[in-house]
Amino acid sequence: MAASNAKSVLFVCLGNICRSPIAEAVFQKMATDAGVVDKWVIDSGATSDWNTGSSPDDRGLACLRKHGIETSHRARQVTKEDFQTFEYILCMDESNLSDLKKKANSVKNATAKIELLGSYDPQKQLIIKDPYYGSDKDFETVYEQCVRCCKAFLDTNS
Repeated sequence: MAASNAKSVLFVCLGNICRSPIAEAVFQKMATDAGVVDKWVIDSGATSDWNTGSSPDDRGLACLRKHGIETSHRARQVTKEDFQTFEYILCMDESNLSDLKKKANSVKNATAKIELLGSYDPQKQLIIKDPYYGSDKDFETVYEQCVRCCKAFLDTNS
């Protein structure tokens, strides 16, 4: 539950095992390094329920570790409450965006601002592609996009 004076962000992708846990871990580290992590509620979730309870993809964990970041996140599905308690819900692609907006419409008092995380990318890469069927290089690309977007998002909200 987001504290009333805290800022809050929920990162969302399809399964919550590749892109969104990477974004969550990257943002958590940036907020920690900037000394503002105590002002934030940071989490990630999925539009689907396929991987609920699972750890992030091993390739994603390896990529994060390579950059000195650890995460103990377990996949979860986005809940109706998330639309009322999170200030921002940042997702990875058009499909996530459309699913989230549909879900938000069925929630009374939904206040979350639903956006593409890529809308913060200074390099204008709007979509963060799912690396699940790709290679380690694809996970690295996701990581780099998350770093750029999370930095811009944090700068915008600090």
